[in-house]
Amino acid sequence: MPEPLALIPAWARCAVAPLGGALGQCAPHELAAPVVQGLLRRAGLPAQAVDAVVAGNAMGAGGNPARLVALAAGLPERVATYSVDTQCCAGLDAVALGVGLIASGQAELVVAGGVEAWSRAPIRQHRPRHPGDAPVPFDRPAFAPEPWRDPDMLWSAAQHALVQGVTRAAQDAYALQSHARALQHQAQLADEIVPVAGVAHDLYPRALDPSRMARLPAVVKRRELGLPLTEGEPDTSLSALTISAKADGAAFVLLASPAACQRWGLRPRAAWVGHASLGGDPATPLVMAAQAALALLRRQGVLADALHTIELHDAFAVQGLQFAQALGLDPQRLNRRGGGLARGHPIGASAAVALVRALADLWRDGVAGDLGLCAVAGAGGLGSAALLRRL
Repeated sequence: MPEPLALIPAWARCAVAPLGGALGQCAPHELAAPVVQGLLRRAGLPAQAVDAVVAGNAMGAGGNPARLVALAAGLPERVATYSVDTQCCAGLDAVALGVGLIASGQAELVVAGGVEAWSRAPIRQHRPRHPGDAPVPFDRPAFAPEPWRDPDMLWSAAQHALVQGVTRAAQDAYALQSHARALQHQAQLADEIVPVAGVAHDLYPRALDPSRMARLPAVVKRRELGLPLTEGEPDTSLSALTISAKADGAAFVLLASPAACQRWGLRPRAAWVGHASLGGDPATPLVMAAQAALALLRRQGVLADALHTIELHDAFAVQGLQFAQALGLDPQRLNRRGGGLARGHPIGASAAVALVRALADLWRDGVAGDLGLCAVAGAGGLGSAALLRRL
């Protein structure tokens, strides 16, 4: 395997809280700055050593959130800042771009990750085209130029479940496992969390049972997809708990060159081995996590069975099941301490949270040389995946 593109001495995240919840009054920089400060404390690195900050953010409606994060965290004014919006992929793509800064010699120490204060997202409107017209409010921008290629992502997931025959029972079981794992490992997850606004653990995971989940109403029913359920056909509908909830959160990693590790006495714990970013059919974005992961593994000559740790930000249970099938894996191998279904979905930070989870599990449970995979799919038909090695 080739030399790593960057070394990773430390990682940190805040807790993930549901929309309008305990982190609901925090602006993006108010969520992210304590995480960046905690990250540097864990690494034993002074703020003046940082060369750049790269931050994913999807709901901030422009500006340069990374600049606000850097200044709020007390980093030097000279620090370069880059904000990335590839929607759900942004947190991982930001880290990949940070690796690129190091690999190209533009920086030696980079803080990279993602932040989303969905609760504080601006109210968005389209400007009128003609005098006298009223502005048109919208919840999300377009992700494809043609409306028929830009379905609502919930509808797209439900359509995929229907076409592929992924039953509600299978989706419910996957979601139950995610919540149960998150609750079971809450004390271990606390090790990677920097408290923000007094919140020190993820707030969404809950104790569930199959009978309760079976009674939950379907969010998207077959008849809404144009195919009413007939006798003898499997129920492939989606319930609320098989969808990752809207949330607030932030997560960052410290990237370093070998020379910077030596200069500042940093102990690298993992290495960034490679990354793949792909585009595909905007109408079925959930499959792109698997496609990016497969492309990356082929490029690196790594078999999925050889992976020690696999973290997928699963926005939908059906996505987790599709990902496992595409990689030829037992779904039990994904997200060993709970995934996005149990945490929630702070869009621009979700993939960075999954990356922190992968790094934490590699370090806690692995041995030197073990490999970890982090993957995510994004609106518009985007996929992003990273390969990590424990040192």
